[in-house]
Amino acid sequence: MAKEQLYEPYSVSVETMNEYPAKKARQNAFFELVFVLSGTGKHCVNDNRIVYRAGDMFLLTPQDLHDFSIETATEFFFLRFNDIYLKSNGIVKDNLQRLEYLLYNAKQLAGSILKNESDKPLAKAMVDAIIRAHINRDNCWDKLTLALINAMIVLVGRNIEMNLPEQFNEDKEEKTLDIIQYIQANIYHPHLLKAQHISGEFGISLSYISRYFKRQTGKTMQDYIAKYKTRLVENRLLYSNMRMSEIVEELGFADESHLNKFFKKQTGVNPTDFRNNSHSSPPHSHPPLTLPR
Repeated sequence: MAKEQLYEPYSVSVETMNEYPAKKARQNAFFELVFVLSGTGKHCVNDNRIVYRAGDMFLLTPQDLHDFSIETATEFFFLRFNDIYLKSNGIVKDNLQRLEYLLYNAKQLAGSILKNESDKPLAKAMVDAIIRAHINRDNCWDKLTLALINAMIVLVGRNIEMNLPEQFNEDKEEKTLDIIQYIQANIYHPHLLKAQHISGEFGISLSYISRYFKRQTGKTMQDYIAKYKTRLVENRLLYSNMRMSEIVEELGFADESHLNKFFKKQTGVNPTDFRNNSHSSPPHSHPPLTLPR
């Protein structure tokens, strides 16, 4: 299945539709916030069909399969952004790893991402302000837009955190989340990700920590580390002009041969072919932005 690509750190559009253009469910290679400005219908995500109405907001994560079944003409606000945006545009730097984890766990929640009633008018006000900034383009409109987008992403992260299933808040799960945050924060330092180092950091015996992590997450630590590092490499190949030698240095690979072997084992293709194949597809375009009626 071809994935929808994003060839910039973020994009904003407003689109009115009587029928969703995709004939089959689509899959993104980025995050997509969808705010329903008006209209009704059903939103299908990973085979789950959910009724939508004005004021609902949905967060689609990479790998989600999604589609809209429109019943009455619907005006959507789309905000698309990727991991590169999160790391380069001032998103609460101290809490970035936790925010990324929460965004990737949005699929734990069903329906509109806005579960906190008091946040709904705030989200609508942010959407309206982003639209006005993009249309009017007054002084510093771009900086204002970035600030609003950052605030909206944090707002979404708060709603996810407040409403994750209960088991995510138990003490044993809190330690698992701490380990995941530690892995993400130290992904650039492979020597800190050895089981012996992590077990000492969290006071869990070396003989038990791997079983503990797999029991809580369904994945081994090494599998989680490999998949997370693969995602970082993919994003640099897709959304940056970094040379292979720069990716090797940043992510702690021994050399380019090590990077090639690792990436091919995880994805089935080498990094150069992955970059060339992804860039051979034309960018996805969107209609001009218009004010909601």
